[in-house]
Amino acid sequence: MLTPLEPWIQTKIGLLPGAPLTRAALSSYQLERLRATIEHARRQSPFYRQHLAGRAESELRTLADIATLPFTTPADILEDDLRFLCVSQGEIERVVTLQSSGTTNKAKRLHFTARDLELTVDFFCHGMGTLVKPGERVLILMPGELPGSVGDLLTQGLHRLGAQGVIHGIVRDESAAIAEIIDKEIDCLVGLPVQLLGLARHADVITIPPGRIKSVLLSADYVSMAVVREIERVWGCPVFNHYGMTEMGLGGAVDCGARSGGHIREADLYFEIINPATGQPLPDGKVGEVVFTTLTRTGMPLIRYRSGDLSRFIPEPCRCGTVLKRLERVKGRLAGQVRLGGKYLLSMADLDEALLPLPGLLNFQATVTQENGMDILLLSLFTQGGPAEKLCDSARDALGNIPTVWLVIAEGSLKIAPLAIADKNWLSSGSIKRTIHDQRGEKIC
Repeated sequence: MLTPLEPWIQTKIGLLPGAPLTRAALSSYQLERLRATIEHARRQSPFYRQHLAGRAESELRTLADIATLPFTTPADILEDDLRFLCVSQGEIERVVTLQSSGTTNKAKRLHFTARDLELTVDFFCHGMGTLVKPGERVLILMPGELPGSVGDLLTQGLHRLGAQGVIHGIVRDESAAIAEIIDKEIDCLVGLPVQLLGLARHADVITIPPGRIKSVLLSADYVSMAVVREIERVWGCPVFNHYGMTEMGLGGAVDCGARSGGHIREADLYFEIINPATGQPLPDGKVGEVVFTTLTRTGMPLIRYRSGDLSRFIPEPCRCGTVLKRLERVKGRLAGQVRLGGKYLLSMADLDEALLPLPGLLNFQATVTQENGMDILLLSLFTQGGPAEKLCDSARDALGNIPTVWLVIAEGSLKIAPLAIADKNWLSSGSIKRTIHDQRGEKIC
């Protein structure tokens, strides 16, 4: 079935009813919006007035010309977020503060007008159309207590769809979340991958009637195929992936019924894939860093913002028949990689794919230290119980199957410390991604 994003975007870009959406029509719209965004930012934003000095929007004759513009980075926002504003602070409806995962302890602040938030609600309404039918109930396992929060905006979008959003918040008690699923007859779950894995592997999950959960949407962190397979096994329902980040207005791309890549919110965002080392654009099919430009944001537009996420455009057409681009499931983050033995990269995604298939494992924390020139990998496991020694042995074996790990061990540059069992889980709202903690001071950025 065609993704519901296509007719929505068809209307948003001003096509007449019945007129087909084409790449040519979409590219023409995006170029027009890109020029308007640059003009708006240069006139109203002190940061972009300086950052784009001497760059006239009329110089952009094609979308490919965007590659001549400088990047915007997270460090730019950290330095002074208020210089990005294109409206008065009185017009800002919501400010989202993201604590940096680095060592600076500085917070990154993103500003949104009421119109900006409305764009997100509109996307959530249409993006959820693949997962949810009118009358169904969705349990939102994400922050939602504040107006304009992701849970609040998703609830508004679901209401327009004729569905009901039930905000549970971050899962702190799996039994309580499962009880709410049963009591409120929940049809769909939305949440972070490891938290949904925790529910699927909890002892109380057997109390959920078969067929109760009809769909699951994973968001806000790397989605391991091990998590997807386990959720599909336990609940027998399709698992969808959503890619987004606060900087892009929360919503970015979402799976259609084919579940083979996320269709991009192309009327509001222009995506690029670049070589993270050179900054040069990469062709479709090549993995690189996701860069995006907001096309409809008024309060705090971002131009060529480097996300730090690794993915690629899927060149083949989607089975649903849309002309919209597809973004492959994000493979991880540049900042989530560490270099072992001086030359081999290990990512959180590598660890997730190796460890999360292990029965009984709910989450883990990885740390790299150094002792006498030798890299040390420390792993702490959070489990649902069961024989700890057996799980630790299985985890150690799984680590040894990761190419980076066994190569560095074979070269004598890495040692795996005795594995530990944690007595509590590491809760996350999704604003700070799960990552390998590098205590050597050697990070890949």
